[in-house]
Amino acid sequence: MSKIINPRPEINAEMMAKFTAMKDVLSISCVMTDAQDRDNVMRSDIKFRTVNKPFIGPALTVKLTAGDIVDCLDIFEIAQPGDVVVIDAFGETETSIWGGLMSGLATTAGIVGAVVDGSVRDTDESKLMDFPIASKVVSPRAAHSAYSGRTEPIEINGPISCGGVIVHPGDLVVADEIGVTIVPSSDFAEVYEKAKEQAEKEEATRKMIAEGWSVKQLLEKFGRI
Repeated sequence: MSKIINPRPEINAEMMAKFTAMKDVLSISCVMTDAQDRDNVMRSDIKFRTVNKPFIGPALTVKLTAGDIVDCLDIFEIAQPGDVVVIDAFGETETSIWGGLMSGLATTAGIVGAVVDGSVRDTDESKLMDFPIASKVVSPRAAHSAYSGRTEPIEINGPISCGGVIVHPGDLVVADEIGVTIVPSSDFAEVYEKAKEQAEKEEATRKMIAEGWSVKQLLEKFGRI
């Protein structure tokens, strides 16, 4: 692999708008995995490292090469407002692929968040910009690109593995302080209906708990808690 930049997939704008409208639902990453029978959850070590700011959007995927981690500056040539950058950095913990200047470029491009199966740095700077990043770790060492000038090997908008989940370009990325859940684009309609129903049930349950309903009553009403 040298440098591969695949075309941007077609995004179902109507479905994406419906999903993004759910951003403020409590525990939205949990709701989305419940709607998929507990599936498509990234590993628990992929966590927010900057600000607690939930985001939902289509995946702009990046695949790097183990042992040869480079900067992914090419994403800014194709990113669209609302995108989420999802990077397969092979779980590399000692070389960071994202920093404060990348967060600045992402903010300007309208990117709503980044998910990195690897390391990031400059988290203090990203916090000042209110830019949310979920990653495996945080570490000071930069990628070599600033020194070598090389920005390959890299593949953009191809299938990747991130946090133990296969992510295709255009899949839905749902991130909050609890974790990251993926919704495959082929399942948008079905998952949305289930997630909407689940969120409404949970809100109703919260109100009933506050009113004093018992566990037995809640189980009889909803079948689960």
